Amino acid sequence: MVVISPIRTGIIGFGLSGRVFHAPFIQTNPAFSLDLIATSDPTRQADARTRHPGATIVDSPSELLKRAGELDLVVLASPAHVHLEQGRAALEAGAAIVVDKPFAASVREAEELITASKAAARPLIVFHNRRWDSDFLTLKRLIADGRLGRVHRLESTFERWSPELRARWQDTSTIGQGAGITFDLGSHLIDQALELFGPATVVHAETAVLRPGGTSDDEAFISLLHDGGVRSHLTVSRMAGQSGPRFRVLGSAGAFIVHGLDGQEPALKSGMMPTDAGYGVEPESGWGSVGVEATDAPLEQVRAERGNYPAFYSGVAAHLRDEASAPVDPEAALAVMRIIARVHELSPQQRQ
Repeated sequence: MVVISPIRTGIIGFGLSGRVFHAPFIQTNPAFSLDLIATSDPTRQADARTRHPGATIVDSPSELLKRAGELDLVVLASPAHVHLEQGRAALEAGAAIVVDKPFAASVREAEELITASKAAARPLIVFHNRRWDSDFLTLKRLIADGRLGRVHRLESTFERWSPELRARWQDTSTIGQGAGITFDLGSHLIDQALELFGPATVVHAETAVLRPGGTSDDEAFISLLHDGGVRSHLTVSRMAGQSGPRFRVLGSAGAFIVHGLDGQEPALKSGMMPTDAGYGVEPESGWGSVGVEATDAPLEQVRAERGNYPAFYSGVAAHLRDEASAPVDPEAALAVMRIIARVHELSPQQRQ
């Protein structure tokens, strides 16, 4: 009997991303072992020891990277502006890397990280987890089934209410360091649009700094024209007291509309584990509808696909062990970075 050793994994950063979006999936996937966690914050260190007693907690990224040769995979759940330096060090030590979005602080840094991955012959995978949101998977199913006919417009909105600046890198860093709503939530929406409809050009962009003392954009609107003719209108905001539909997609045979956000993030924040019964299942109240309002036929409520963030790390394991395709190709993530750069070129920061 052949015994397959687990993929030895370290995580740099144990804030929201490392604690909620990475560690639970590594812990519950038998293909991995969670061996090292780097965080300098004493409260986060204590939390990490409680949640992951089998992992060694170190005080800094440099301490973890000194031991990267003992690992098969290093997860960068750290600020965008340190991804290039940390990623290079991990790759040169022989570890594969999973890089949180934003992929890097600039197109140049993203390109350099891809080059470093190729030079080291070690995989680089970008964490665009919202390809496995329930609503996005549902939309992909409807398009594949032809339920909407020929799609001509995607409207995608991801808005939150966060009017106060907080002591976190996203609120204290600049666009040059990979901060701002376009890098943050915009990365998700751009990646989803490109995944659905292929390459695109930025037709129009608006960004604004809304919070007093803010150092990067709090709101953005992006209009894309895809090579195939579909238009994507993407809206992100940290200052939305009420949000528009998550998706409104218009096609020749009808439209799909769904409100609210995928439930996996709040479930994980509440302590739910990916292996718990009911994880990823959306209640009927969160299902979307498909049809045409201007006809006598009622709109059809559409069963939501189960949200499936665990699929990302299953894909990472298959890529590292079986040479399967990466769950997210770094070139696709680079295309997202290029669009973000173009958005900032077209719409320099505006303060309101």
